[in-house]
Amino acid sequence: MDLFGPVETPSVGGKRYTLVMVDDYSRYTWTVFLTKKNETLQKLPSLLKQLQTEKNMKVRTIRSDRGTEFVNKVIRDFCDQNGTFHQLSAARTPQQNGVAERRNRTLKEAARTMIAESGLPIRYWAEAINTACYTQNRSMIHKNHQKTPYELWKGRKPNISYFHVFGCKCYILNNGKENLKVFQEKADEGVFLGYSSSSKAYRILNRRTIQVEESIHVKFDDSTSAEELSETLQKINLEDKISEPSEEITINPVFSTPPANPILIDKDEDEVEESEDGSSELPRQQLSEPDLTWLRDHPPDQVIGQVTSGIRTRSASRREAMFTCCISQMEPMNVEEALEDSDWINAMQEELTQFERNQVWELVPRPKHQNVIGTKWVFKNKADEEGNIVRNKARLVAKGYCQEEDIDFDETFAPVARLEAIRIFLAYAAYNDIKVYQMDVKSAFLNGELEEEVYVEQPPGFVIPTQSSCVYKLRKALYGLKQAPRAWYDTLSLFLVNHGFTKGKVDKTLFQISVANHILLVQIYVDDIIFGSTIQNYARSFLKLCRRSLR
Repeated sequence: MDLFGPVETPSVGGKRYTLVMVDDYSRYTWTVFLTKKNETLQKLPSLLKQLQTEKNMKVRTIRSDRGTEFVNKVIRDFCDQNGTFHQLSAARTPQQNGVAERRNRTLKEAARTMIAESGLPIRYWAEAINTACYTQNRSMIHKNHQKTPYELWKGRKPNISYFHVFGCKCYILNNGKENLKVFQEKADEGVFLGYSSSSKAYRILNRRTIQVEESIHVKFDDSTSAEELSETLQKINLEDKISEPSEEITINPVFSTPPANPILIDKDEDEVEESEDGSSELPRQQLSEPDLTWLRDHPPDQVIGQVTSGIRTRSASRREAMFTCCISQMEPMNVEEALEDSDWINAMQEELTQFERNQVWELVPRPKHQNVIGTKWVFKNKADEEGNIVRNKARLVAKGYCQEEDIDFDETFAPVARLEAIRIFLAYAAYNDIKVYQMDVKSAFLNGELEEEVYVEQPPGFVIPTQSSCVYKLRKALYGLKQAPRAWYDTLSLFLVNHGFTKGKVDKTLFQISVANHILLVQIYVDDIIFGSTIQNYARSFLKLCRRSLR
């Protein structure tokens, strides 16, 4: 546990301190807001008693620094009565209380961002910290257990379907305390401040009454913030009208709001492209279409698409419109949906063909004492500059969060060019009248050589029936692996050095080669490469070299 403060700007309830307590096993966190440090003497024993009642067991150990708010007769007597051991960190050694210290920083940084984004006055910092604590308990994943703190503490998975953007505009139904006239508005505009810890309700700042109300009858507009209300709220003294959020202990609100189903999609790497007086796509190898048998036709919604989010085709030519009709407009939610659409099957088959071409893996019997990492498909429609879908992209990625450090991976850091370095590169090129080219390596990570022994499951939907128990042993990196960026950088760096390039001493993403009085510069940014030379023939030769070697 730890205490931070005093905060220069008091909260709307006059609080200046925050007591943060973290369960060492689950990382579940509680926050209590205090006006003065000495309030810890009453709040801390009360909170510990509530936790003992909830878990039906005694608190065995508490850890804190040597602040007088923790080292005093009240806390000492409480520990003696309950048989609790009080561990104290050494003076000027905050790392001995690292769990609580780090959670303090995480909460403060989250609250700072939430306040800045919402446009609310700084005096709402307590509401922001309380909401940050609430959401992090239900969303952050414990690295060792792969579960949220809420699931580890409560024993059940949290429901996050009712989460909303802090500070967003909302409309709260009138609570009925006022007699409404026939045509008077039934709802008031408000600002979302967080979640109630004492009931299944939201905490809303009512703009009309300038009071915080707790209600479940709320309509949200997550796309707007309270920035427009900032000046109004700054002018009003809210010290006596708004209650402070109470600490969160046991409540698990369950709302009827339908859950959202976001899809986490990695950034796709497209084909190698050259930009010289305009963009022109380099030739690429044509893939033979696999022999497939379709079991049923396209679902109607994949032919018509979503009316509310359709792709603009008004300015498209007739040829482009006909081409669009041959491409699936819908992104599948899972591999089962993708396998019902021939376009997405072709996209997945193209991805697996790329694996075979790069010799990414080999099928082997499942090892007995090795961690086998799962795989999943990620689907993305690729659009042109006008928003017309031109290609369906399927990417097979590894579930890197299942990897074990020092077993499945070691080094993960890969240098990335700073924006300032790219600007210097372009400025130097402009000063010396150098024409700059740009390339984007297709499936760049699949070229990275792996040093570790890594096994992955067969791709969902493409399991070989006669060898369903087998797994793939990776020769090269796979998207999603923690060491994939590092492996790609090492491979590309070695490739350039072997062809005479010199790596920059300060910027490890800049490579150069000099011949006589001429120079060829190469700057890499993950899978993107920009290069230029004082002689165009050098640049063209480098481009041909990359075409042959980087598949």
